[in-house]
Amino acid sequence: MSTLQSPHIPVLLDEVIAALAPTPGAVIVDATFGAGGYTRALLDAGATVHAFDRDPDAIAAGRLWPETQGTPPRLILHPRRFSEMVAALAEAGVASVDGVVMDIGVSSMQLDQPERGFAFSSDGPLDMRMGQDGPSAADFVNTAAEGDIADVLFRYAEERQSRRVARAIVAARPLATTGELARVVRRALGYHAGAPKDPATRSFQAIRIHVNAELEELEAALDAAEVLLAPGGRLAVVCFHSLEDRIVKQFLKAASGAVAATSRHVPMAGVAPAAMFDAISKAIRAGEAELSRNPRARSATLRHATRTAFPARHSHSPSRQRTPA
Repeated sequence: MSTLQSPHIPVLLDEVIAALAPTPGAVIVDATFGAGGYTRALLDAGATVHAFDRDPDAIAAGRLWPETQGTPPRLILHPRRFSEMVAALAEAGVASVDGVVMDIGVSSMQLDQPERGFAFSSDGPLDMRMGQDGPSAADFVNTAAEGDIADVLFRYAEERQSRRVARAIVAARPLATTGELARVVRRALGYHAGAPKDPATRSFQAIRIHVNAELEELEAALDAAEVLLAPGGRLAVVCFHSLEDRIVKQFLKAASGAVAATSRHVPMAGVAPAAMFDAISKAIRAGEAELSRNPRARSATLRHATRTAFPARHSHSPSRQRTPA
């Protein structure tokens, strides 16, 4: 085992490893490397890991791991979006894998660095870019139309007063720091210190999801996992809010061959589609012991499933991500 330890506690680690059931020699994709918590456990089980992260800081830290050395290495790092798994692994000569794990959303490392601009607990530049490239959160809030900002707040955070917040953001432009944006949102929503939840949390979530095209990336990554997983391969996905979890749940329902319910008086037309996945779990959440040592796990939901032998529903196409505004 490496002496390099993850500075953050991976969420639902035991449950994820049980779902993946890694064995010596297995090839597994950690689609969201981050601080390497899942990868560490997979390597300790004897697996070879292809780890993806678009954040150059995470990749730089991973390159210090001894498992990246050797012939062949047991840890192969890919500084790419996880929606690009199929192309990246093809370039590495890998056609199929035994497992894929995804931990969706912003990482603790990113949240804990004020200079990355993901959180407003400490003031920092209004950035929020996971890959540290492309348009930033500041670019979006300072140039987007008021209606577009309102749509993002409503779609990705279900902010009921999205139009009021968007109007306030436009009136306060230009905004350069996380603290400035948080104060604008709080004033727009009448927030008072001591309230149970800071309303700026919703707006920050929505803008971050938009800037990084997170939901489109997730959809493309699920399609990629279906293509890459060998028969019997395991998929495990950890989500932290309902928008992500809904995408995963709907994907697994469709990929399991489930069809929409029809009236019992009307025969079902046609033949049920083939199941790409089976052994689909229910939502798994952290127990009290984990919550006591890692409060971040409170909002985490794990779903996992096993790939069948049926061919993928379609060959994987390039990422469906859109270019952030």
